[in-house]
Amino acid sequence: MSILAIDCGTQSLRAIIFSEKGEVLAAEKVDFEPYYSRNIGWAEQSPEVYWESLAKATKQLKEKFRNIFNSIEAVTLTTQRATIVVVDQDGNPLRDAFIWLDEREAVGKPKLYFHEKLAFWLIKKLPTAEMAYRRSKANWIKQFEPQIWSKIHKYLLLSGYLTYKLVGKYIDSTASQVGYIPFDYKYKCWIKSPYHYKWRLFGVEREKLPNLVNPGEILGYITKTAAQFTGLKEGIPVIAAGSDKQCETLGVGCLSPNVESISLGTTATIQTTTTKYVEVIPFIPPYPSILPNAYNPEIGISRGFWLVTWFKKEFAHSEIREAEELNTFPEKILDKYLREIPDGSDGLIIQPTWTAGPERPFSRGAIIGFSDRHTRLHVYKAIIEGIAYALLEGKKNIERKTGVRMEKIGLSGGGSKSDEVCQITTNILGVPTYKVQTNETASLGAAIVGYVGIGKYKTFEEAVQNMVRIEKIFYPDVHKNKLYMEYFDRVYSKIWKRMEKLYHELGKITVKTSSAQPEL
Repeated sequence: MSILAIDCGTQSLRAIIFSEKGEVLAAEKVDFEPYYSRNIGWAEQSPEVYWESLAKATKQLKEKFRNIFNSIEAVTLTTQRATIVVVDQDGNPLRDAFIWLDEREAVGKPKLYFHEKLAFWLIKKLPTAEMAYRRSKANWIKQFEPQIWSKIHKYLLLSGYLTYKLVGKYIDSTASQVGYIPFDYKYKCWIKSPYHYKWRLFGVEREKLPNLVNPGEILGYITKTAAQFTGLKEGIPVIAAGSDKQCETLGVGCLSPNVESISLGTTATIQTTTTKYVEVIPFIPPYPSILPNAYNPEIGISRGFWLVTWFKKEFAHSEIREAEELNTFPEKILDKYLREIPDGSDGLIIQPTWTAGPERPFSRGAIIGFSDRHTRLHVYKAIIEGIAYALLEGKKNIERKTGVRMEKIGLSGGGSKSDEVCQITTNILGVPTYKVQTNETASLGAAIVGYVGIGKYKTFEEAVQNMVRIEKIFYPDVHKNKLYMEYFDRVYSKIWKRMEKLYHELGKITVKTSSAQPEL
């Protein structure tokens, strides 16, 4: 008995077979280019890249681990969030997918009634609502590719597209619905009233959206066509799981609001699990938890550990060469500098909001505190610390809304591979953190759902108890935490308020200069 978990991320796809005890029995990874860009801020990828990568990974598993592959009883799927695929009547993509990193926006404002505008204005979220309208890819397609919009049969998230390719039906998990879509996050279904503002805000009709089922339910069965293409056995059930962050939260055993899950990935996030529907930021809903009758309130840093990739590309050429010579990763080389540079980076502080989020629709990033003692390596440590400061800010906001103090935090994502990064994060957050038996927590979370789906475990709690094991715990250094809290309370927490008006002005100037530039 085993479960195949498929995890389609931004830069790679993983196919991992898990035992009922959470052990990795076999795994394959297929890398691909995250996206291509036809214009500044655009990010697209062919949907076939994901489907072909899935087939390549499963075929490699079958070839290398035939006996284990033949023991697969069900398949689960987790994917990157908010990536949009549009298909025609025959299920063929009408254009390449909009990757979640895509920054293009529609023009104009949503058609809101007076009382709706007033409500948004009163909670100071009218700019956020207008930004949500602009960021909806449905609105952009309508305005700039109307000939494509007229042919769209289904408007899908990546999870829905890959599910269609596997089972031949337009169906998806409620826990995968994260994006600029008319989803009711409180009741975990499409908005029922046709007059609700979200239909006008996001611009997509109900008939273009897939059917939804709850995590643990059967989405469908591997079709003959999918079986021939992937090597999977025809008729195997595909169990509804959830998006990558939701699966990570389950995979680290975060089942209650006194435990948090931090994903140190391209987008760094901090979320918890609660049975209460709480909006940590007004108008920003908690995401649908995989657990029934539960939610995952979340704070995200859009560019998170993308900043590490940015730093390597711009400033770490020598470390990249050294890593190649030693057959290791550049981050391993950079780890030693995290130990050498003083905590607090000699007063260099980074606000890591390189990309504006819905709660701060015009924000930018900032680096303050430069002096003649600072080097590029101070910048690297300040990036790690800045991300942790932003996560600490999120932790405080979540605690304030849930009324529950965090006791421990599970770490996952690429950044968690570094113990130095984990320890710095722990020192700043001020509570113990831990890592479980695998870094592939999204896949593990999806496998947990699979075992509940086939009836091996009666509840998610029972499955987590049997499949998740804490293997390493990090404890905060009290003295270092005290120093970091001085930086956070006296400087970092004040940066946004001090910079808010300047970010506004930068945005206005940039819009003018960007609009004057010719298209690539």
